[in-house]
Amino acid sequence: MPSTTAANPAPDWHEDALCAQTGPEFFFPEPGSSVSDAKRICFSCAGRAACLDYALTHDERFGVWGGLSEKERLALRRTRS
Repeated sequence: MPSTTAANPAPDWHEDALCAQTGPEFFFPEPGSSVSDAKRICFSCAGRAACLDYALTHDERFGVWGGLSEKERLALRRTRS
């Protein structure tokens, strides 16, 4: 979930995203915790593709973004390189 400040407003997709209506503990779990709940929420969210694109563009390294974990996003970045 993007941080929002006056200099960095939230992306258009974020206001209606399911993660904005859910606690961050699902998307930024403690190390070793399951991300299955976050992924389940992401896969039913209309903003999933835009969220994933945002995470890849902004090199988000923590949490679940667009239905992918940190490791999954890293693997995706490597296949795109």
